[in-house]
Amino acid sequence: MSDYAKALGAKLRGIRQQQGLSLHGVEQKSAGRWKAVVVGSYERGDRAVTVQKLAELADFYGIPVNELLPEGRVSSGAEAATKIVINLERLQELPADQVGPLARYAATIQTQRGDYNGKVLSIRAEDLRSLAIIYDLTPGELTDRLIGWGVLPPEAGPAMQE
Repeated sequence: MSDYAKALGAKLRGIRQQQGLSLHGVEQKSAGRWKAVVVGSYERGDRAVTVQKLAELADFYGIPVNELLPEGRVSSGAEAATKIVINLERLQELPADQVGPLARYAATIQTQRGDYNGKVLSIRAEDLRSLAIIYDLTPGELTDRLIGWGVLPPEAGPAMQE
């Protein structure tokens, strides 16, 4: 399996999860057009997806096909990209004076992506570093604070401490 196939699969999985769908949910929503086993094999990179199928899948998800394509060169895996998933529903429950910068940052990313599902938002480690600067904390300290607020799951802690 190529690095590109893995990166493409990760994009497919991310879009599906962003829309709150399980693999079986995709099969149900598509009335059987997209089988869970097939979509899963695309996401794992075990099965090659044709350009036609990719375009049809993008149409099913209601997004431009270029949103499914990995950006730039794909790394060999030596540098793992850490994805941070923020619980937007929990974020909305917290006092604005505490989470104002994070809430504004998340809203800006949602606007840029056209992503308004309002449940979760994936950000990159670079975004966390930028937010840490805004909060005048280290990324590890901010991660601990976000876990304490319930915005990040507890398992996010060890990965972000490295």
